[in-house]
Amino acid sequence: MEEQRQRAKPHKIMLDKRAHAMISGVREVISFDEKEVVLETELGTLSIRGEDLKVSRLTVEQGEVDIGGRMDSFIYTESRGKKAQGESFFGRLFK
Repeated sequence: MEEQRQRAKPHKIMLDKRAHAMISGVREVISFDEKEVVLETELGTLSIRGEDLKVSRLTVEQGEVDIGGRMDSFIYTESRGKKAQGESFFGRLFK
């Protein structure tokens, strides 16, 4: 099981008319509601914001998620594990 998690899955987003997204390379669904879906992907944390968002399919083994609704933005942030180690909060804040 641990070996599968370490093996990177390709990360891809396919968006159809801002109403349906198919996302691969997803490690974990962190949270979701009607206005925001937060995913941990192979390339960092992805926040999808919009209206009437619904997770219509989740395949954890494959690392795939399908989302429906009106999508307004896709925002990546750095993964928690990839932050500079040993650097203080203020050191990162004032870079």
